Amino acid sequence: MTSQATLIASILIAVGGAFIAMQAPINAALARTIDSSVAAACISFGVGFAVLLAITLLSGDGASLTRVGTVPRWLLLGGALGAVFVWSSLWAVPILGVLTTTTLLIFGQIVASLAIDHFGAFGLIPRDISVSRILAAVLVGAGAVLSRF
Repeated sequence: MTSQATLIASILIAVGGAFIAMQAPINAALARTIDSSVAAACISFGVGFAVLLAITLLSGDGASLTRVGTVPRWLLLGGALGAVFVWSSLWAVPILGVLTTTTLLIFGQIVASLAIDHFGAFGLIPRDISVSRILAAVLVGAGAVLSRF
């Protein structure tokens, strides 16, 4: 992988992280406006689906959508996991605030990532759990606690 690809990926994921921070309070405001957190999550996913469908079709990848019937069913869980994430985020933001919600989101991602890396889940190459990786999780967990004070 080139250093240019690493830089582009780093910028793209940082922007994605900023979008996650914005997504939760926007969706929480939608939930307040329509008086339903579940319906707000549904609307959010519907809009997201429409955007991704347009991008898929415009990029010429529409034929790939027809292969959904050939994939193992467990691979469709990603959408369900995303739905729970969107709903739990918009529900938690008014209670915890954006900073704590996002910090706990990252903490959960890090803890799950340690296990996924360690076991090489989902076809990934296994990676050792090191002291520095555990320390990263502890520090983010401490940041979540500190964000409440």
